[in-house]
Amino acid sequence: MKLKPIVLVLFLSIFMETYVFAQEKPEEEPKYGWQKEMVGGINLTQTSLSNWTQGGENSFAWQLNFSFRFINNQEKYSWTNSGKFTYGSTKIGGQEFRKSLDEIKLESVLTFNLGMFVDPFMAFTAETQLAPGYNYETDPKTQVSSFMDPGYFRESIGVGYQPNEIVKSRLGIALKQTITSDYPVPYADNPDTVDKIEKTKNELGAESVTDINWKVTKNSLFTSKLELFYAFQAFDETDVNWDNIFTIMISKYINININFKLFYDRDISKKRQLYQAIAFGFTYSFL
Repeated sequence: MKLKPIVLVLFLSIFMETYVFAQEKPEEEPKYGWQKEMVGGINLTQTSLSNWTQGGENSFAWQLNFSFRFINNQEKYSWTNSGKFTYGSTKIGGQEFRKSLDEIKLESVLTFNLGMFVDPFMAFTAETQLAPGYNYETDPKTQVSSFMDPGYFRESIGVGYQPNEIVKSRLGIALKQTITSDYPVPYADNPDTVDKIEKTKNELGAESVTDINWKVTKNSLFTSKLELFYAFQAFDETDVNWDNIFTIMISKYINININFKLFYDRDISKKRQLYQAIAFGFTYSFL
């Protein structure tokens, strides 16, 4: 599966959004020091049926979300640290609880402000999951992943561009590591080496990351992160991780959360993976 048309459309969309946002807000005086934000929330869904002739099954689902963002803006540099933790579980009828979502992601970006059109940066990203993952299409179920199995790490350097407070974009050279233990296939193993199973994989390539943090209205926020990775050994294939979240605050503690995510990595699956969820629940800002 080649993603060049999709990548082109994504880049054009980001360019147009960047241009529009840059025109919307006039330049403001820079604010130096730490900006801190920590938000946590839980979403619950429950259905109970008794003698319901139209059919259906009892169900219960919950999802826990936690995110933080610490930014230290100074005259000569900007240091951004962010993290995301999401975990959810669902029970339908007589089935056991099954994991519906599980993600741990940390990112740290140090940008040097040189007063140029673009500024150099260094970045580190880590991703994994919290609980074991299972394939329920087999009988009995088969475990296919666990904490740090796989684990993904990326270190990158390059140049970044920030036209305003809403949009940040960076492009650079990146080293990506995939670490496994009990489940090297299909995450880290090289299928071409039939006499050996690799538990780690290193890839050198180019990385592009664009972040959008747009307060659409007083009570709604749209965040988007588009990550593209081009391994030099397979430059015609693009790893895509595009995460979009639209949050609407009904009141101080109640929100609606719409999440759409597109993921593609040919080493894991030749088909793109999609995730979509609409959740209603409680949220609390710690900072």
